[in-house]
Amino acid sequence: MSMDYATEKARENGNGVELPSTQRLIPFENKEHSPESYEDMQLDYSPLLFSSLERYLPPNMLNLPRDRKVHFLSDILTRYSPQGEHTRVQKHRMYRQKILSNYEPRHKELYTMNAANFFVPSFLKAISENSEESFRSIMAEPAAGVYTFEMFQPKFCEMLMDEVESMERWVHDQRFHIICPNTMNKYGVVLDDFGLETMLNKLMEGYICPLSRVFFPEVGGLTLDSHHGFVVEYGVNRDIELGFHVDDSEVTLNVCLGEQFYGGDLFFRGVRCDKHVNTETQSEEVFDYAHIPGQAVLHRGCHRHGARATVSGHRVNLVIWCRSTVFRELKKHQNDFSSWCGDCQREKKERQRLSVAATKLELLKRNGISAS
Repeated sequence: MSMDYATEKARENGNGVELPSTQRLIPFENKEHSPESYEDMQLDYSPLLFSSLERYLPPNMLNLPRDRKVHFLSDILTRYSPQGEHTRVQKHRMYRQKILSNYEPRHKELYTMNAANFFVPSFLKAISENSEESFRSIMAEPAAGVYTFEMFQPKFCEMLMDEVESMERWVHDQRFHIICPNTMNKYGVVLDDFGLETMLNKLMEGYICPLSRVFFPEVGGLTLDSHHGFVVEYGVNRDIELGFHVDDSEVTLNVCLGEQFYGGDLFFRGVRCDKHVNTETQSEEVFDYAHIPGQAVLHRGCHRHGARATVSGHRVNLVIWCRSTVFRELKKHQNDFSSWCGDCQREKKERQRLSVAATKLELLKRNGISAS
């Protein structure tokens, strides 16, 4: 989605003055503007997306009423989304509304962010101090770009698993067909569809974004504005393993909720851009991680990984894919991702090596010295 958009027709501002039909989003973020919250509005797109895009509104639109800003931004999103995508969004909204109108939450306290009851004290302390030093004090980095830390209290993990079981019972009793968490996992639940979107938005904005700004600024960690939150299940009569892949995210949070299981280790195989996603793994990029209930893993979505077979028991994981609209748009206009892609880095170093060698050879020739 480009930052250079025009409205299809004139809009009015709060003073009754017509905005020209060529009104566009500005190409640079207004960092001094504090965007409004849209979480209480019925929208076709993520409320955080509207808050993020509000920073790119022309100055004379920043103080418009929310409904006018929503109208303007919705026109942009609709016009620049493929027709098929717009239709999909509308259908999904109807699908979600059907669930929300009929499903009765078992643990209503999960649906409102309650940090003191959700997170372990050490994590809350680090977030409140909001510094790289405080974050690193609770984290391990067992492999480059893979961060592990204790995050959720056992009671929260148990309650969320129980809520997921309640959702699945409702689905079974109603004979309701639900959308799978993603194209690879067939067992689990999209939490956003069952009313947890607002809570997970707050989780991303208040507790994942501070970490992402520090550790993943080069892949959109500074501008996360939407998420896809789901629970996946592995074990007997569930998914057994997960193949080698990258996530549809800029930053991924993966938390093991429980229960008793054997196997299911994550394996990581290097960070790649779209061009190099299927290239060979280097020895220094190989890393395996064993899940621990309550423990979080935070990594780039483009960090290639998979899950080994869960050979016994039942494993349940909460996964939140955090996305940046701005980063995805900027990426379309870039060719060099050497700041984070392993193969781009190697190619750049090779170009530099060849350039130095060629320069050296030319200097030797000018001075009449044999290259040998």
